[in-house]
This record gives sequence, structure tokens and C-alpha cells, in this order.
Amino acid sequence: MPDPVGPTRPASQLVTVFGGSGFLGRHVVRALAKRGYRIRVAVRRPDLAQFLQPLGRVGQIVAVQANLRDAASVTRAVEHADVVINLVGILQESGNQSFQRLQADGAGLVARAATAIGARMIHVSAIGADPESPSAYARTKAAGEAKVLAACPEAVIFRPSIIFGPGDSFFNRFAGLARLMPVLPLAGAGTRMQPVFVGDVAEAIARTVDGKAKPGTIYELGGPEILTLQQLVEYTLQVTKRRRIVLPLPGPAARLQARALEIADTLTLGLLPDSLKLTRDQVILLERDNVVSEAAKAEGRSFEALGLVPTAVEAVVPGYLWRFRKAGQFSTGRGSPGMAAVPDVIAPNPMDEHSAHHPDEAGGPAVGQKGAGTDQAPGMH
Repeated sequence: MPDPVGPTRPASQLVTVFGGSGFLGRHVVRALAKRGYRIRVAVRRPDLAQFLQPLGRVGQIVAVQANLRDAASVTRAVEHADVVINLVGILQESGNQSFQRLQADGAGLVARAATAIGARMIHVSAIGADPESPSAYARTKAAGEAKVLAACPEAVIFRPSIIFGPGDSFFNRFAGLARLMPVLPLAGAGTRMQPVFVGDVAEAIARTVDGKAKPGTIYELGGPEILTLQQLVEYTLQVTKRRRIVLPLPGPAARLQARALEIADTLTLGLLPDSLKLTRDQVILLERDNVVSEAAKAEGRSFEALGLVPTAVEAVVPGYLWRFRKAGQFSTGRGSPGMAAVPDVIAPNPMDEHSAHHPDEAGGPAVGQKGAGTDQAPGMH
């Protein structure tokens, strides 16, 4: 008699992940691999996704070629899949990589391919998706959601706020700018954000693959804190121990700055460093708060509904921003107010009254008189 549980076991299910080699994608692949799912990573350059294979067992993770502008490649990538996840998104248009083609039309193409084979669909959008937004990014995110739900009404959609974690393009960007510039001009300084840890978003997606999310639902994901962009930049400066002037820009000045950087990027044939790139569309996005809505909280469409407690910025960010300090990992902060109460074990005279070095008061079998309770330490004659 066949095992009724067998077909539902992770090892018997195939999950196709579009965009699995990206910042969020690699965390999603790791979370799925730990559960035992077979994973097909659909990317434009499979040769650049081989680094994912050590995240699972031999043969568990396979990269295949797929392009959201090519219907045939999408169909091949989802073949025999039980679950299809679409993580593809861009912050800036470049060449054939347009918002409309990838975030709207591409999302619909993936959803129709998943529906055609009866696979479950999970789609990652963004907080701020709005068909009426003046931002092309936000409009196409909303269009992508609509196309996904039209093709697959049971699809689960996630709208995360700004995602952070090792290798992110948020905290790393500002930390990099602070290393180069004495003044940080800031568009949307007063905009409120709710940064969410990439590992938490990946876990939410993995739990959805497990079947723990409500079908046909749009979840909004945000971290435990709501801070303005200026507060987040100032926190970055605090962690990296750099003193810089943060200069909030009014709307017109921010748009002028973005236009100048767009021209510079064009003149350098796209070679402008990513940390310096800023578009007028991004400035428009920064004019609107990026936080979980009250409706999502009230209707159970947030982390709590999935049994997750989001991770705070302070618990993760210092662990990867230390490299931006002047002395890197050796920058202890000695002499700063925050370290004033910490004993300095490297005293000018290690045996004076101000030193924290007191071997005569130590405990244990290998130390001297007070610690051992005898006139001599063991082994000393």
C-alpha cells in the first residue's frame, strides 16, 4: 500500500524559483533546501548561479536558463513543477530590462505558465504597488500583481518593505557613500520605512511553500521598527563610526540631483557606481511612506499570521557593516561614549589600579594564591 504522506513530502516536490540567484533569491533557495525540496533556479545566466549548489545536497539544486521576455523558456522552466516562485524585479531600467516587460508582463507570463500545469504560484511584489502611482516602478508592480491574480486567483503575493541583510543595496549603499563623501544629500529624508530582514522574507516564502499561507492573499512584510530614511542613514553612520553631514533635499532639488545622475550614468555608458545611481522614478517612490498598512495588520496579512517575529535592524546590520569602518574589524570604538563603561584591558601599566588585569583574584586550578586557596599555584615549587 502506498504511503499517503509520500507525495506531500518536500523531497517529492519540485519548486521553480525565478530570480533565485539574486539577493532575496539565494536566501529563498537556502530556506527551501534546508526543508528538503528539489529546486530549479530559473535565471538568464545559469553559469552564474552555480554558487547556489552547495546550499543543498548533490543534485538538489539545478540552474536552468529562462528569460521573462521569452515565453518558451518560461514554459520549460516550470515544467513538472509543484510550486512556482517569481522574485524578479528591478530598481532601474536598462536596455531591454524595462519595468513593464519584467515586473508586469513577465509576472503575468510566469503565472499563466504555472496555472497551465496546475502549480501553486507565489509572487513577490513590493509595498507601495499602486496602479495610480506616478512612479513607473510602483505602477508596474501593481500591474504584475493584477496579472498574477487574473491568471492564478489562488496565488500568494508578498509585499515587503525595504529588504536588508548581508549584501543588500540599502545599508551597504549609504555606508559606501559615507566612505567617499563628507556630505550625504538625501532625497525623501522624512519618508518612513519599515526595513525587513531578508532571512525573514525568505522564511515567509518557504512557509508558504509548506502550505501555511492563505491562498489568494496579499501579505505585507515589515520589520519591528518604523524609522525615517534620515534616521536609518544616521544609524548607518553610527555603526560605521563615521561623522558625515546628512543634508535633506527638498523635492525639486532631489529631482534635479536625480536628473544629473541619470545624465552622468548615460555619459559613462552605465559605468557609474551603483551607490551613486539615482533616478527620478526613485525620487518619486521616496515621496511616499514604505510601511505595512493598518488594513494588512487588521486582516492578518503580515508576519504574525505566518507565525513569524521579524528581526530588528540592530540584530543584523552591525554584523556586516563593520567593513566600512576606518579600521574594519579592529575598530573597537575605544574612547567613545558608548565604550566609556567598558574596562580597558590594554592599560598603559597592566598592573596598576586602573587596569582590569588582576591575576591574583582569578579563579581556577591553574592560578595563584587567592584563586587556588594555597600558598602556591599547582606545579610551582
